[in-house]
Amino acid sequence: MRSLSTSFFRSRRMATAAAALMAFSLTAVPALALDPQTAPVEATAPAADPEPFTYEVMLRLNRLSDPQVSPDGHWLTYQVRAVDPVNGGGGTTVWVQDLQGDMEARPLFMDAGQGNTVRWSPDGQTLYFLSSRSGSNQIWATGPDGAEVMQVTDLPVDVQAYKVSPDGERLAVALAVYPDCDSLACSVARGEAEAARKSTGRVYDRMFVRHWDTWNDGTQNHLFVVELGEDGKAEGEPVWVTRGFDGDTPSKPFGGEEDFTFSPDSQSLVFSAREAGSSEPWSTDFDLWMTDGLTDSGDFTNLTGNNPAWDAGPVFSPDGRTLAYRAMARPGFEADKFAIMLRDMETGQVRQIAANWDRSADSLAFSPDGNTLYVTAQDTGQHRLFAVDTRNGAVIPFTGEGSVGSHVLTPSGIVYAQAALDQPGDLWFKTYRGREMPRRLTEVNPELADLAFGEAEQFTFEGWNDETVHGYVIKPANYVEGRKYPVAFLIHGGPQGSFGNGWSYRWNPQTYAGAGYAVVMIDFHGSTGYGQAFTDSISQHWGDRPLEDLQKGWAAAQQKYDFLDGDRACALGASYGGYMINWISGHWPNAFKCMVNHDGVFDTFAMGFATEELWFTEWENGGTPWENPRAYQEFNPANHVDKWNTPMLVIQGEQDFRIPTSQGLSAFTALQRQGIESRLLVFPDENHWVLKPQNSLQWHNEVFGWLDKYIGE
Repeated sequence: MRSLSTSFFRSRRMATAAAALMAFSLTAVPALALDPQTAPVEATAPAADPEPFTYEVMLRLNRLSDPQVSPDGHWLTYQVRAVDPVNGGGGTTVWVQDLQGDMEARPLFMDAGQGNTVRWSPDGQTLYFLSSRSGSNQIWATGPDGAEVMQVTDLPVDVQAYKVSPDGERLAVALAVYPDCDSLACSVARGEAEAARKSTGRVYDRMFVRHWDTWNDGTQNHLFVVELGEDGKAEGEPVWVTRGFDGDTPSKPFGGEEDFTFSPDSQSLVFSAREAGSSEPWSTDFDLWMTDGLTDSGDFTNLTGNNPAWDAGPVFSPDGRTLAYRAMARPGFEADKFAIMLRDMETGQVRQIAANWDRSADSLAFSPDGNTLYVTAQDTGQHRLFAVDTRNGAVIPFTGEGSVGSHVLTPSGIVYAQAALDQPGDLWFKTYRGREMPRRLTEVNPELADLAFGEAEQFTFEGWNDETVHGYVIKPANYVEGRKYPVAFLIHGGPQGSFGNGWSYRWNPQTYAGAGYAVVMIDFHGSTGYGQAFTDSISQHWGDRPLEDLQKGWAAAQQKYDFLDGDRACALGASYGGYMINWISGHWPNAFKCMVNHDGVFDTFAMGFATEELWFTEWENGGTPWENPRAYQEFNPANHVDKWNTPMLVIQGEQDFRIPTSQGLSAFTALQRQGIESRLLVFPDENHWVLKPQNSLQWHNEVFGWLDKYIGE
């Protein structure tokens, strides 16, 4: 067997100590001092172990998002969400920080209803933001000091997302409207009539009838443009620039401002959208469309009509000559590689850059000189920021270990949020030279410096087809050499996904380490960030290749790390990870003492008819259930429940339309009918994720109670 890697990530305490030299805390933390009169005599006595990081601590953490920088690089804004998981309270504060002088941050808005989603005007003198203070979600404006605010739009429907034009004279807004209406007033009247209707039946003539967690109400997201007057307020009627387009622009339910942009002359919009029609649930053919000016003529140009797969994320170069975007090549495959494409806006010529770079681009941003695209992508367990030369396609990593999330380019460098397995997201700054150590800008959770985290190590082993597979092992917090620890064996979803060296508030491995468990995670075949061939390998192979990797990875981890107690282990997973829990129960039934299955696939054949995004099940199984029934049954957990014998906790969100409630209920029925110890936790108001703080607290209480019952010390 190939030798295993032994490179540990930097410990939390080392990283915090180094960063503290250049960090400013948003919250004043008084220094602790002992009164000389009462200081203990045994000054050399060993200090007690620090308190471990736990899920109770995690749920109370501040959550940073949406960094924005003024065009001159002077001012930084960002949002921090506080959470109260016990009482369900909390709130979101928008902070503003001076990057060129005093770095101390100050609050701009203390509540999300007062202001959120801040965006700068091109001249840097105005801060636009969304606010519901008028009773609906509208665009407002203020200055960098936040002293005075002004309502900019007063539309009869909520603003979903918006963009400021390059010339600062207009705003593009995404509004949910009835596409067959001829005005906003018509959409408002239609909505009021629907709300007043006494009957509750819904009638549909085509799919999507529901998506993610919402039933189709007949509206679509469309783009409108409002002109700004001399006083800075919107004037006149908004122009419906996507009138007549049959589809969501940007697409529901996840589309946002990254899916549309103004042309550099501010006279057109480019947006990513998929035509609705009758094939929407099984099509991934999102295209880039360009409006014919800023009129309501209903004329659009399809810029990517030659590509039948997914095109997304349009961004213009600073000189306006080039449109960069991301493009997949295979229709119907949502986990295909996103290649980087450049379109000459004068000639229409399109070329791919960095074609030999075997990573999938997640986002694109042009450097101020237009010669570099800054690109985020998963990379062998990390989520890095890369610099890609637009002339020759050369790719250079801009960041190291960790996971880069939101980021924004400034005249001199990049502000980016970065997290790791032992650190939630904070903001850092690095110049475009990229040679210096990054400068820390925020520390929104300073209390973490005093808590114990588990040390994480990435290791490799030979998995399916003798190919290299990566995994992670995390020691329990306050690890004691020579002890053996029970294990939480975490299985990621997707299936094209990865836990990696990042941070999560739903499946956070450090919460298990803080509870005294060691953690093992395997990036089995199908995981992202290891090359597209590795990602492709799971399709039509859900139950064999990944299971082989999990089995070999579990054996390799136990061989290398003698603190893992293989006789006291519990396997946990959600979505595809939940599928694998069901599959393991019938094909590796005695490996673990307990199981946790969250929103997991139980019956792959039924999923082919019940899920809303049919392109997913059809790609993963090589066709529809009636075209290729054998594939749907080959790795179907429902066919092997007679071999189940391991206690299982089943969790299901009733608003989960991706993996519907019947899947969780079926698994629980199979367990109960056979007399296998089992427990069902249902959230009537949650979707595929558990998002409400009090529900999340209950989720963690149930999951950790289940682990403690079967493998706890």
